[in-house]
Amino acid sequence: MSRPTFRNEHFAALALAWTATGVAPAEEQAPTHWLERMNQALTTRNYDGTFSHWHGGHVEMLRIIHRVQDGTVSERLASLDGSGREFVRTGASLSCYLPDKRTVVVEQRPPEESLVGFPAVTDQTASFYDIREVGRTRLNRRDTHIITVSPKDEYRYGYRLWIDDSTAMPLKTQLCDTHGHVIEQIVFASLTLPSRIPDSAFRTEVSTEGFQWLRNETPPPAQAGGTMAGGAMAWSATRLPPGFKMTGRSAQTLPGSTDPVDHLVFTDGLASVSVFVEPQRAAKAGESPVAETAEVGSSSAFSTVVDGHKITAVGEVPPDTVRFIATQVKAHGK
Repeated sequence: MSRPTFRNEHFAALALAWTATGVAPAEEQAPTHWLERMNQALTTRNYDGTFSHWHGGHVEMLRIIHRVQDGTVSERLASLDGSGREFVRTGASLSCYLPDKRTVVVEQRPPEESLVGFPAVTDQTASFYDIREVGRTRLNRRDTHIITVSPKDEYRYGYRLWIDDSTAMPLKTQLCDTHGHVIEQIVFASLTLPSRIPDSAFRTEVSTEGFQWLRNETPPPAQAGGTMAGGAMAWSATRLPPGFKMTGRSAQTLPGSTDPVDHLVFTDGLASVSVFVEPQRAAKAGESPVAETAEVGSSSAFSTVVDGHKITAVGEVPPDTVRFIATQVKAHGK
């Protein structure tokens, strides 16, 4: 349920599928079970549809195509009337087409890391969110259950989901701030569930003539002693907000740069924060590093400088959360 940058771990609820799943009668389903089945359907079924994405006073139409074939997941996510960006994933390979930057970024991602998967509810998640069914209503001529996922503290945002009674899939989602105000909304407009989707459906419509291609190889694993392969220092957070933990570390090349940066991922199971660590460019004489805060749509960002490196944290969480995490990121041994 995200997308100011149209690219990061937080593409969680952008694809709201409409698909049948073999489930028990609706009245027997706990709110957490609706979310678990939603995640399963989004990651295991074929679908092709369009949806509107509202955030920051702007509305963008997007198209999602998702296929599971012979155990391999293929996905294509495209902006129809906005930036023109497209993302095409086959298994672990993700290609990001960025026409506004005349760049294509090709990188490796964990094969289970879907562009459209909604995080499953776990015991850990339930400890920091209050998940309830608060009502039932009709939406798009479908009976729906209204499920709320409310944070128990100030470090995360909440959700409202309108989930179809007969398919256990969401027809509408909202991301809400700590005061309950809607800061982002997703509504699925049309959807088909074809039994077969051709390979041609995953070919980008972006003309890449004259584009810069950046390719990220599989990052080296962390080694004992706090270093990455090749001798680079490994970074982590000394403290985290309650419930958050680091779940990933990789090397990334950002658009417009040829130098790889460390990419750390922190999550509580629903909310995620990405942290990018890059060498700080030499400052002019007498110039001191300045911390920067920004909010773009539903995402918050905070940048600071630690041990000669620029630390940038971004995620669909309150501003204080990205600030907390960014200021706690240190190199091992520091």
